[in-house]
Amino acid sequence: MNIIRHTTKRSLTAAATQVVVQSLSGIALLLGTVGISAGQNAITEWNEIGVTTALNGNLLISPGSNTSGGTGIYLAYVHLAMYNAVNAIRHRYETYGGPPVPAPEGSKPEAAAIAAAYYTLKNYFPDQSTTLAEKYSQALSAIPAGPPRDRGVLVGNAAALQLISMRSGDGRGAAVPYAYPAAPVAGVWIPTPPAFALPQTPWVSQMAPFTMKSTSQFLPAEGPPPLWSQQWADDFNQVQALGAVNSTVRSAEQTDIGRFWTDQTSKQYARALRDLAVARKLDLSESARLFAMVWPGFADAFIGCMNAKYHFSFWRPVTAIRNGDIDGNAATIADPAWTPLGATPNHPEYPAAHGCVTGSVAHVLNGFFRTRNFAFSAASDIANLNQPVRKYNSTTALENEVFVARIYAGFHYHHSLIQGFLLGHSVADQLVAKFFRRVHGDGEKSDDDDRSDNEK
Repeated sequence: MNIIRHTTKRSLTAAATQVVVQSLSGIALLLGTVGISAGQNAITEWNEIGVTTALNGNLLISPGSNTSGGTGIYLAYVHLAMYNAVNAIRHRYETYGGPPVPAPEGSKPEAAAIAAAYYTLKNYFPDQSTTLAEKYSQALSAIPAGPPRDRGVLVGNAAALQLISMRSGDGRGAAVPYAYPAAPVAGVWIPTPPAFALPQTPWVSQMAPFTMKSTSQFLPAEGPPPLWSQQWADDFNQVQALGAVNSTVRSAEQTDIGRFWTDQTSKQYARALRDLAVARKLDLSESARLFAMVWPGFADAFIGCMNAKYHFSFWRPVTAIRNGDIDGNAATIADPAWTPLGATPNHPEYPAAHGCVTGSVAHVLNGFFRTRNFAFSAASDIANLNQPVRKYNSTTALENEVFVARIYAGFHYHHSLIQGFLLGHSVADQLVAKFFRRVHGDGEKSDDDDRSDNEK
């Protein structure tokens, strides 16, 4: 059963709930090996450096700047610069954001990629300049010294400067106010236990996107279910039963799934993508294009999602369930002691952010590989998992698992997940159709022209 593609608005009966609970039984979840180092290239290596740099970054922007969304935005910066640098030399795909930077004949593309990543990261994280310079020097030392390397460095530097100029004033770290009540109000978000942290990066909701026309281009046409509705009661009761830390209906396998996907999202997907690029033996240009498609899509899905979250400002399950007696619905029963399996993220509930970014990642991968049926792995650093590495045979299997994982974790409602995935799909489908396309040669089709109707 494909939860995402074949689910629309519905009332969740007890039987339907059981289908959702058991929907993973047909998904192959096999142990695998990740962390492959052989066959990496400058793109995958500097992706890992970029993740580490962003997660270790200063908190100048806000206390939430090094969370999953913030990291994804910085990876979009880095990989767009790397893509433009490599593509200025190789000329295989459409340039992002404007004309290609000058590339003298004989420029080394590997040096260009390294320099683009280094100068981009150095700009956004000047406090880590020493560490970045060491990694830069080490990476360049693997390329023979001489004019080709020097020319490549110039191309990479130019691509970084172009990207930095392009994104100047994009709203990164802007002071965006967000007001919320001091005490529970039916349907309205307030800070959640255990940390009661301030809302995460409200500036993301207003920053300039990378491929969308506006932050609200894919704002869900419908909001959360009315609190008086049966749909709200069904969603409330489902997450109350399946998402509690002490749930008696969630299986050990489902608990593992819920906890697996509470890892840092950007880091988790970055590692999976690096392993995928190595396993598929992507060359430098192909890797540059894949990562340049995935991370701006990830970032835009997060931007659009945060825009929707702060627009609808809907309450999290931990707030709703503990205050089920104020929503005016006789089918919801308050449980003041209810606690979710995971620690609730510090931003409003609707729509589900993991649904947004996973939906985007999945559909970008579909577009890049021109199929949704291929093998890949994901790993998690969450402690004491029975399966810290999981394998999937399709992006559909990934989406189905993440969908139910957010209910098992106690973070989201069914309807919110549907809308989150739809938002992510919309971002990715537009990106694949309009950006990063192959340059046509004599008789050569674009990457999108020869996909079957089933994969478009």
